[in-house]
Amino acid sequence: KDFTIVKFMFTAILVGMTGIYLLSDLGIINVAGRSFILGGTLVGGALFGIGWALIGYCPGTGWAAIGEGRIDAIFGLLGVFFGGFIYSEIYPFMRDTVLTWGDLGNPTLPELFGVNHWIVIGILIVAVVGMFRMLEKYDL
Repeated sequence: KDFTIVKFMFTAILVGMTGIYLLSDLGIINVAGRSFILGGTLVGGALFGIGWALIGYCPGTGWAAIGEGRIDAIFGLLGVFFGGFIYSEIYPFMRDTVLTWGDLGNPTLPELFGVNHWIVIGILIVAVVGMFRMLEKYDL
């Protein structure tokens, strides 16, 4: 198995998280999140997962595959556009139903654990580096 994409994604998340909190602490940006809506997250995650399983690409890698000339990825791209069109048509219904289910506010891990964000970032960095070392140790 190839865990290159997993390593890439975790690295991107850690770099992005560190950069955003650093810029926020320096007063350069204001981090204002949006409400976490459980209903929308579950429906969106399920559709994303189904699409990925059916076509074999996430949206980003699908675009790259099209650039490589892979015809099968075009079906994924068509699905993205079709899904976007359908969503725009049913949005009024979604707004009044699914997008109101389970509004959990704007939680962050540091707030949930009651600690400074740098503690959470440090723990995540140690955990991810440990995961990377394990993957390398077992040649994954």
